[in-house]
Amino acid sequence: MLVLGVETSCDETAVALVRDGKEILSSRVLSQVEAHARFGGVVPNLAAREHVRTLASVLSSALEAAGGVVPDAVAVTDSPGLQAALLSGIAGAEGIALAYGIPLVGVNHVEAHLGAPFLALGELPSYPFLAFVVSGGHTHLFHARGPADLKLLGATIDDAAGEAFDKVAKMLGLGFPGGPALQRAAASGNPAAFRFKRPLLGSTSLDFSFSGLKTAVLYSCFGQEQDGRPRRVLPSNVLPQDVAASFQAAVVDVLVEKVRRAVAQTGVRRVAVGGGVACNGPLRTALAASAAALGHELLIAPPALCADNAAMVAARGCEHLLAGISRPPRVAPRTTWPREEVSLTP
Repeated sequence: MLVLGVETSCDETAVALVRDGKEILSSRVLSQVEAHARFGGVVPNLAAREHVRTLASVLSSALEAAGGVVPDAVAVTDSPGLQAALLSGIAGAEGIALAYGIPLVGVNHVEAHLGAPFLALGELPSYPFLAFVVSGGHTHLFHARGPADLKLLGATIDDAAGEAFDKVAKMLGLGFPGGPALQRAAASGNPAAFRFKRPLLGSTSLDFSFSGLKTAVLYSCFGQEQDGRPRRVLPSNVLPQDVAASFQAAVVDVLVEKVRRAVAQTGVRRVAVGGGVACNGPLRTALAASAAALGHELLIAPPALCADNAAMVAARGCEHLLAGISRPPRVAPRTTWPREEVSLTP
């Protein structure tokens, strides 16, 4: 089965063709970083306009790279994400499906990330496994027991890890996108310069919280005005690279510990990691060291498949179709993943 994937959940316009959910024939990703950089973050309406403007050319490039093949189905990200951006991609995907006369299936962006490590190996997901999706908008731990059987073990109760990276990078004036910029600054910093607390490690919970850590950076590093408000200028005796390194170390410690706890609590010995924050070098190193020490299998998608892409969407769509799961794309407001077990069966 040859599936064409379309991804427009945020600020990447992406199209890919994947055969049988495990062989990438082509993958094209057009970043909008330059368009949003002057705003210091993603502007939803601008992102949607850029998707509309560029989707046709990205589609043509992906089809040409795959040899002009005709897909058997189209898979498109329909949640979660920026609403206007999602609708742009869905409209394009509906047109493609109509033109070819082929099925169209909606795919959850977070679920697509959980299959990326297997796609990198040229395999369909092998169940059961623990899925750790850590990105700009999501920090989720799942017990994946089947294509339509995902149990949420833990999630952020406020800011996602990637969101905290971006906001701290903005505080420090490190540039956009914040995650990579903060990692570059941290490489020359002292991770012991500030001893930030590791949030939610005092219990057995698998949930995450990074909002307080972000606020701790603001007050402990920038200080306070006489009226109690935080200062906006970093004192001259505080080095931004030290703040970045200390903050990054705290986040990495929390993420790795939660994965360790999930393995211990479930007994599942395979962990698959995806999402944009999984591009972070110190996180990848720490997860590998923990897996080696505990003796469990670790699968981490390569950076190209950690970041938003359409190949993972096509692969997840194919898995849905092979399992007999077919639902039309739908965009609906949704703030969090439900705490009950998730069933994707229509």
